[in-house]
Amino acid sequence: TTHWAYRDALAMRFPDILLDADKLVIDDGDIITAGGYMAWTDLGLKLVDRVLGPTVMMDTARFMLVDPPGREQRFYSPFAPRLNHGDEAILKVQHWLQARGARDVTLATMAEHAALEERTFLRRFRNATGLKPTEYCQHLRVGKAREMLQATTRSIDQIAWDVGYD
Repeated sequence: TTHWAYRDALAMRFPDILLDADKLVIDDGDIITAGGYMAWTDLGLKLVDRVLGPTVMMDTARFMLVDPPGREQRFYSPFAPRLNHGDEAILKVQHWLQARGARDVTLATMAEHAALEERTFLRRFRNATGLKPTEYCQHLRVGKAREMLQATTRSIDQIAWDVGYD
């Protein structure tokens, strides 16, 4: 594993490795890896569990006032879309979606905005971003909702409405 911010760089540099950047700690027998700056607590607790057992590990976690291992990085990592793919038509749509908050968009309007046929747009969008347009829009909307939950006092219903979940 690695920190979520380095996931793409590590995958490109070492394409043959099996990468799971969602987990904070991966125990592969002789090698234990941790991803993230504060994942040392999870790594330490994993070692305590391995050497002294789960009861001592839970006591240690309680003493340290931290959650026991089992958290995942994906709960902390923001959506970071690929923007360096070189496809100008798709990049134009990505910026347009970001500006709109991915609200009230259809495949037809995205393809039209890119000046491409729908099938061509779908293929190129997937190649450029690694996601289907619907998945990409979902990530944008959920990311915006996450920001609003952290930074405002609005209710979940209000935020859901604001990001387009009517």
